[in-house]
Amino acid sequence: MDNVIEVLQARGFIEQITGEELKERCKKPIRLYLGIDPTADSLHLGNLMGLVALAWFQKLGHNPYALVGGATGRIGDPSGKSKERPILDDATLKHNVQSLEKSLHKMLRFSEGNRAVIVNNDDWLGPFSLIQFLRDVGKQFRVGQMLAKESVRSRIQSEEGMSFTEFSYQVLQGYDFYHLHKTEKVCLQIGGSDQWGNITAGIELNRKMGEEPVYGMIWPLLTRSDGKKFGKSEGGAIWLSADKLSPYEFYQYLFRIPDADVIRMLRLLTFVDLEEILEIEADMQKKSYVPNTAQKRLAAEVTRFVHGDEGVEAAEKVSRGVGFGSDAKLSAKVLKQLAADMPNMTLPSHDVLGQKFVDLACKVGLIPSKAEAVRLIKNGGAYFNNERVVDPAFVFGKEHLIEGEYLLLSVGKKKRILITIHPMEKF
Repeated sequence: MDNVIEVLQARGFIEQITGEELKERCKKPIRLYLGIDPTADSLHLGNLMGLVALAWFQKLGHNPYALVGGATGRIGDPSGKSKERPILDDATLKHNVQSLEKSLHKMLRFSEGNRAVIVNNDDWLGPFSLIQFLRDVGKQFRVGQMLAKESVRSRIQSEEGMSFTEFSYQVLQGYDFYHLHKTEKVCLQIGGSDQWGNITAGIELNRKMGEEPVYGMIWPLLTRSDGKKFGKSEGGAIWLSADKLSPYEFYQYLFRIPDADVIRMLRLLTFVDLEEILEIEADMQKKSYVPNTAQKRLAAEVTRFVHGDEGVEAAEKVSRGVGFGSDAKLSAKVLKQLAADMPNMTLPSHDVLGQKFVDLACKVGLIPSKAEAVRLIKNGGAYFNNERVVDPAFVFGKEHLIEGEYLLLSVGKKKRILITIHPMEKF
């Protein structure tokens, strides 16, 4: 089989591994794990590289373990955080764990052969008494080494500082690695670059407890060419759950990736062959290249991984149904069919009719401020029903509603929201 470490290195996926011996170890099937704390009831785009990594290992013959941190989620990982996380109650944690497990089943294979496994560290950390944990596990850690970790040092030097609770996080995560290695023969932990300190803590604990060598692998922070963090938008996190973000909105976020970033994202976030990605990159330099072809491929591949074929079909159906162009026929029938798959809301007619575009666009959250709305209108980037708004003082009337029932507002040609007039207010 192909060596998964070499495959990921060729795609620019790996920032660091604990040693070249990991490549040799991966010539045969191994068990590896990724830890995810249930701090929300959905995964987000920031988790995507880890999930893609698990899927790559599974595709190439290895057994991926997804650790959902029912115990560590009560603590909160300080890595990459400037403030301590709020404490979640038991009911919220249980709900979050169940929601994450549901999403994981869409992206990994949990039957036959090298099936994926979900574990919860509350199963082994929960039964520990404080004294027992301090005696059996805590004594294996040295405070000097713990203080030297970047995630700890940066927080201690901050104005808020760090609580003992957060300081203990690396001990808990280190024990996770030891437990999974001892009970499940898991020999590799993977994570983002901010997890290096936690991963090496687990590797060191395994060594001190007399276990055979284990390994670590991290990937780089996913940023765009403009320095912005990938996976963030004006509306907040890009969620992977269709309950929090429709497949259409997810697809459109990826479709808006700049040309400068799209090839790198194809390498990191999809399973498209490198040879084909190089061909796409070469095509982008040709005069005959159709704009956004690479983005369309990226959006389709990532949406398929997260939401399945039905997610891609829903996203593309909406894109076609409300797309710009002479063949885009907006009717109440079409928009009613698409409403469930795109951002939408229902408003009474008095909240729409007689309102300026700038006011309504702000009210529905399409644009953050009236000043931004005016700027977009002047730059030709504001639309309703696929028609450009040219006057900042433009006001909606009955004649602007599609069959007296719908109004489609757009910013640019990709960000849009469908407004349904309340049935009792129809004309």
